[in-house]
Amino acid sequence: MAYDVPLQTEAEVRRDLAAVYRLAALEGWDDLIFTHISARAPGPEHHFLINPFGLRFCEVTASNLVKVGLDGQPVEPGPHPVNPAGFVIHSALHMAREDAQCVIHLHTDDGVAIAAQADGLLPLSQHAMMVAGEVAYHDYEGIAFDLDERERLVHDLGDRHLMMLRNHGTLSVGPSCAAAWLAIYFLERACTMQVRAQSTGARLMTPNQGVPEKVTDQSRSLFDGSAGAFTWPALLRKLDAESPGYAG
Repeated sequence: MAYDVPLQTEAEVRRDLAAVYRLAALEGWDDLIFTHISARAPGPEHHFLINPFGLRFCEVTASNLVKVGLDGQPVEPGPHPVNPAGFVIHSALHMAREDAQCVIHLHTDDGVAIAAQADGLLPLSQHAMMVAGEVAYHDYEGIAFDLDERERLVHDLGDRHLMMLRNHGTLSVGPSCAAAWLAIYFLERACTMQVRAQSTGARLMTPNQGVPEKVTDQSRSLFDGSAGAFTWPALLRKLDAESPGYAG
């Protein structure tokens, strides 16, 4: 039976999205004021919430998130603009995927290192095998300013929840902020483990035939929202202790 993600108010979505920004900062996954994370705002208008361009991830709060329309412009006047590359990537996925309630895009060192490898993510760790069946790939086309790239992003992602943006970074979509965070967390950990394993120069072990597919099948809860819902309260407690103020 599929897990039903609870409906949220805009205030709850804002809190959870701000929490994702703070978690990314704590992990060292931010990139100055660049990269972006978004969540669909409740309602029929297809608005989404995204970071104010110019603030560091550790400065994002529920109240300073910017609500954007499908034209890329803020719905309400405010002091901060929106990153145009963020609009291209996030508007594409929010419009095309009803289940893409949250979209996370990162430029981490290890994520880019694996995105730049021809073979991409390899089944070298349990973390990698847990997510491998959900990973898609999109070739680099330059900084994402061109609206016509949206169609190719959507096509390449298909119905999967994770994507390696070649030479660029990582991306996840999920039915909630909690689900999207857990998915990108396991992908990023898998990338780091692969980089470290490859750096040893030792002969690397790969699992027996069929095992990666088995592990992927065992890990479906990472993507349907159920595992994220179970983990999320602990992550919010972490933020309350280490990065308070995000919910304000």
